[in-house]
Amino acid sequence: MSTQNPTDNRQVVEGKQKMTPSEAFVETLVANGVTDIFGIMGSAFMDAMDIFAPAGIRLIPVVHEQGSAHMADGYARVSGRHGVLIGQNGPGVSNSVTGIAAAYWAHSPVVAITPETGTMGIGLGGFQECNQLPMFQEFVKYQGHVTHPARMAEYTGRCFERAMTEIGPTQLNIPRDYFYGEIEAEIPRPLELDRGPGGPKSLDEAAELLAEARFPVIVSGGGVVMADGVDACKALAERLGAPVVNSYQHNDSFPASHPLWCGPLGYQGSKAGMKLIADADVVLALGTRLGPFGTLPQHGMDYWPKNAKIIQVDADHKMLGLVKKIAVGICGDAREAADALTERLQERNLACDSTRDERAERIASEKEAWEKELDEWTHEDDPYSLDAIDEAKGETPFSGGAYLHPRQVLRELEKAMPEDKMVSTDIGNINAVAHSYLRFEKPRSFFAPMSFGNCGYALPTIIGAKAAAPERPAIAYAGDGAWAMSMTEIMTAVRHDIPVTAVVFHNRQWGAEKKNQVEFYNHRFVAGELENKSFAEMGRSMGAEGITVDRLEDVGPALKKAVDMQMNEGKTTVIEIMCTRELGDPFRRDALKKPVRLLEKYQDYV
Repeated sequence: MSTQNPTDNRQVVEGKQKMTPSEAFVETLVANGVTDIFGIMGSAFMDAMDIFAPAGIRLIPVVHEQGSAHMADGYARVSGRHGVLIGQNGPGVSNSVTGIAAAYWAHSPVVAITPETGTMGIGLGGFQECNQLPMFQEFVKYQGHVTHPARMAEYTGRCFERAMTEIGPTQLNIPRDYFYGEIEAEIPRPLELDRGPGGPKSLDEAAELLAEARFPVIVSGGGVVMADGVDACKALAERLGAPVVNSYQHNDSFPASHPLWCGPLGYQGSKAGMKLIADADVVLALGTRLGPFGTLPQHGMDYWPKNAKIIQVDADHKMLGLVKKIAVGICGDAREAADALTERLQERNLACDSTRDERAERIASEKEAWEKELDEWTHEDDPYSLDAIDEAKGETPFSGGAYLHPRQVLRELEKAMPEDKMVSTDIGNINAVAHSYLRFEKPRSFFAPMSFGNCGYALPTIIGAKAAAPERPAIAYAGDGAWAMSMTEIMTAVRHDIPVTAVVFHNRQWGAEKKNQVEFYNHRFVAGELENKSFAEMGRSMGAEGITVDRLEDVGPALKKAVDMQMNEGKTTVIEIMCTRELGDPFRRDALKKPVRLLEKYQDYV
């Protein structure tokens, strides 16, 4: 007996039936709506892989297994469904740990399927044997280890269920010999969890605080995106007349065209948003854990309000009050909590109503001042810049063009961005500066490596996002250091017709770390230089289009041309932008200090 999967046209087996463990595994994937899996083929799961295609599942082969985890992450964040990856036991599986860690901090419902050494070989030191559960345990919400072939469907279903209910990655570990044999199994139906808005007591307390607030500010976080709660957040903000700031690296959690939007907090974020939240008497942290890196001082401002009362809403109760002291904690869905608060405030007299017009003028004024500053901020103000040092040494720009100022480039890219875009950014100095220039109108549009901050993230993640939403323009930003870690996934995009546009900022250095050597180590540069050949040419060698940009007026047209080829011709393009070596603020000012050298042998060096 079978029924139709509610998410597609495939039939799902019902009732207990005789089948192989591989069939039980694949049928459970079908029951959970899986249509795409990222990974590299391997003997450890070949029996199941053999029936992926007839089950309506596409295995997308990647170049490196770290890329498979990032692709699954991007896929999940765009679609709201599971992102799935699989790999060969041992090194294939271990290669994906970094990508799973990034997905963990993005709260992505990714399922990492990790076939392992067969049960009769465990402990003998055989080929590609390792203990695969400990290496993932810090970065998954649940680990399902299949203990008998007859329990294949049970553990597979539970891993998919927990990825959604626990809001994060899970691991399904399967001894490779357990794919074979004959069992009697029933395919479990997926569980749908109704989270609700939170407890009425905490909602009432929060509504009371908001009603008494004279300058409320909302921090809209990733939980708002995951809950499809942007409209609910807008309604609450409009009822309060409250400025809304995005939490760190969640620029898509509130529409940039809305008059109450004030930009992102955190590293290289919006001065307008920081100045406004500094005056808040009540902060509503909606769907955000208020991570430390997203609330640290920036632009010379220690902007987090010291005396404001904080209301925090999070679906994970363990996040409530973890980073910041809170007045009220609400364990609930961000969208439903926002709706519940709006309903409670709808007919009430609010203290902030009397200052609504004044607050609106302040919001508009701060945003206008910040936009003007960004327009005029064409290059970093550093008399000891790396480019000045180059000039003093007599080094000249490359033949045929000139190096471009990163901020000017980012502004031109912003102007040329297509509607309905999806953008991923890697970690790095220019990518961090880009936070102030990336604006979005809809959620599930912006993807960054979050608190794990790993390099090599942007390209594979945007490929995964494009696989989930082929109708949307997909653009990745990366510096040349991070780009080199994952650029071979261009071959994945080309081979499997998943066209994307990659913007590479070629500035010949590990910029973020090198800035620390500027600020804290008196320009003593160690291991930061990256002299590279043309990335556009490398892209062409992998089957993509390649464009090198060395004039500011060509930046926007290059992006528009690449996106047009992506959407109308199915072509992947690498846009290589030749940038100066000037740098923005160091990203770890909080964790470094000027060194004091005590040993006599170092005195001349200092």
